[in-house]
Amino acid sequence: MDKTFKALIVSEKDDSIISSIEDWSVDRLSEGDTLVEVEYSAINYKDALATIKNGGVIRSYPMIPGIDFSGTIIETTHEGLSVGDRVVVTGQGTGVSHTGGFSEIARIPGEWIQVVPQDLDLKVAAFVGTAGITAAQAIHRLESVGLGENKESSILITGATGGVGSMAINSLKAKGFNNITALTRKKSTDYLDSLGVQHIISTEEILENTRPLQKQLFDYVIDTIGGATLEAILPKISYGGGISLCGNASGIKFSTTVLPFILRGVTMFGIDSVQLTTEEKSALWDTIKDSITKEMIDATIANEISLEDIVPVTKQLLEGTHSGRTIVKIK
Repeated sequence: MDKTFKALIVSEKDDSIISSIEDWSVDRLSEGDTLVEVEYSAINYKDALATIKNGGVIRSYPMIPGIDFSGTIIETTHEGLSVGDRVVVTGQGTGVSHTGGFSEIARIPGEWIQVVPQDLDLKVAAFVGTAGITAAQAIHRLESVGLGENKESSILITGATGGVGSMAINSLKAKGFNNITALTRKKSTDYLDSLGVQHIISTEEILENTRPLQKQLFDYVIDTIGGATLEAILPKISYGGGISLCGNASGIKFSTTVLPFILRGVTMFGIDSVQLTTEEKSALWDTIKDSITKEMIDATIANEISLEDIVPVTKQLLEGTHSGRTIVKIK
């Protein structure tokens, strides 16, 4: 393929990070045995970090961000894949160390590719993306310590208006859980109300008490923000409960004691959806597609934008003013 195509390029210039739409060619893309015509992508917090200096995401410049994308194979030499296959790619270094999905064309190793189930369209595949995979993995880990045995279990979701938080809420409700508490720093609760969340609390409320062991409020927690918030939550987890950690929007450091773990038997899981095997992702996709409804998609998609509109949305993510999932229509 020798024609040029449009892509969002992040470059380093004069000690600054510049984002611009440029014409690129296939020979400038990272190596891979499969070319995909990208139809949809979605914007994640990691994509927002890729657009700023010292974001800790991009390894070398120039780079095309976009850790998630879906589209159709137009060339491949990878065994098991065919031209015309509808596919989705999440993680594996895409958009970080390997040119990603904010591009009309992507070149990817075939082993990173997931064929989209026939009953799922490409927009929904991008909508789920890394956020949905992360949420599904976080829930799966908590199921190993009892989540699911009692549908009345008290569950806390932090960063609840973000992509992972929103997907976790929707997935849990699809599984029959209703005793869900959403933690948010936003003043408006309209978005969370639309998701059907039963309880909403502020970050300030959760940070009020700093004792090493406190009243047992939550059986299970999915924490997407880390930092001081995580520090405040651990002493509030019930005996035998668990917490899945899958984000650091509030910081990478926290201070705690051993007491929640040795006196209450709390289990902490670290969630990394980037390096999952294709088989692990396939199993998670099977559970995800069964929980997706039109109502869930309508409630969670904030808006659908073009390549040219990506940077303003990344700024909203970094400022904490964005809710839900933003889908990028590439083609």
